[in-house]
Amino acid sequence: MTLSTLGLGVSAASADDRTSATTADQARPLSPGLTEALRRDLGLTEGQAARRLAREDAAARLTPRAEQLAGPAYAGSWYDADREALVVAVTDAAHSAALRAAGAEPVLVRHSQAELDAAKAAVDARSRSSAAPAGVSSWRVDPRRNSVVIELAPGARQDARVAAFVAAAEQAGPVAVEEQSADRTPRTLSAGVVGGDPYYINGNTRCSIGFAVQGGFVSAGHCGGAGSSVVGWDGSAMGSFAGSSFPGNDYSFIRIGNGWWTVPVVLGWGTVSDVLVRGSWQAPVGSSVCRSGSTTHWHCGTVQGLNETVNYSQGAVYQVTRTSVCAEPGDSGGSFITGDQAQGVTSGGWGNCSSGGQTWFQPVNEILSVYGLSLVTA
Repeated sequence: MTLSTLGLGVSAASADDRTSATTADQARPLSPGLTEALRRDLGLTEGQAARRLAREDAAARLTPRAEQLAGPAYAGSWYDADREALVVAVTDAAHSAALRAAGAEPVLVRHSQAELDAAKAAVDARSRSSAAPAGVSSWRVDPRRNSVVIELAPGARQDARVAAFVAAAEQAGPVAVEEQSADRTPRTLSAGVVGGDPYYINGNTRCSIGFAVQGGFVSAGHCGGAGSSVVGWDGSAMGSFAGSSFPGNDYSFIRIGNGWWTVPVVLGWGTVSDVLVRGSWQAPVGSSVCRSGSTTHWHCGTVQGLNETVNYSQGAVYQVTRTSVCAEPGDSGGSFITGDQAQGVTSGGWGNCSSGGQTWFQPVNEILSVYGLSLVTA
C-alpha cells in the first residue's frame, strides 16, 4: 500500500522539549466530530473522549522522563485506560517511588527492556539471514507480558520450519508463542486505480497521503520505488519518490512541485472535521489512535504494540506499530494520529472495516530522521 500525507507543520520535538512540556499544551479543544469517531469505534462519550486524549497526551510526554528515572531497570511502558495512567515496568522496585512522584504507576517484572530488545533483535537477525517461514505472521516486544511474542498462522506449529524458527527464538530470550484461531496473515494495502481522493504511482497504483513535510510528503515504501512519478487525485503531476524502502522498512518520501503545496492537516472525510497536526509525540501502548485513508476514510482503535516485525509475503518489515484499527486496500500510506500528534503511515494489515482487523504503521519519527525531514505543523 502507499500513502499520501497532508502536512504537519513543525519539526519533531527534542527529548528535552518533550520532557518539559506543560499540561497547558493539552487543553486544546477536540476537532469537531472526533468525539463521534471515538464514540463509534471506542464507545466513549464526549467527556470521556476529551479526558482520555488529555491523559494519553500527558502519558506520551511523561514516557521519556519515566525511562530516564528507571535507568537500566526500565522494562517498557503502556497507557492503562482503566487507571488513566502511564504504567512503567521495572526490574528493580527501588525506582518505584521516583516513578510514582513523576505521575507513573510502576510494576515489577523480571526482564528489562534491554533484554527484551536483544531477544527480538536476535529474531530479526535470523529473519534477515534466512527469511522467516510463511507460517510466522509477526513478532514483537510486549511490555505487558514482559516477553517477545511470536504470532503464528493457524496450524503453523506443525510446520518443521516454523518449529525451528520458534526454537531458535526461544534460545535468544523470553518468548511467548500465539497461534491464531483464524487466518490473520498481514498484507500490504495498495490498490489499483479507483475513485476517491488518492494519489497514483506510475498511473496504476493508488495510495493515501500520510503527512506533509517540508518539500513534500511521507508515505509507505511499498507504494513506489525511488524515481517513480506521482499524480494527484485530479490527475495532475505532483512530483516523484525521492526515497523509498521496502521490505525491511516501509517508508518513502515524495518530493512535490507543479503547484502543489503542503498543509498541516489530516482529512476527516466528513466523519470528523479535518484534523490539524501539531507534533509527533509517540503514543504509548494502550493509547487511542485514528487512521485516515482514501478507501475506508476515518477509523479509530488503540495502539497494541511497538517495535513489531511483520512478515509480509514480500519480506519482513521491522519496527512497525501494531493497532486494532481496520484498513483495506488503497489505505496504504495513510495517516495515523492520536489527538493532534502524528504517529505514522499505514503499512499493512489483515481483515477489513466490515468485520474488523488489525493494521500496522511505520512510525513517522523514524521516517523524518532517515530522510532529514521536518513535519509541516499548525
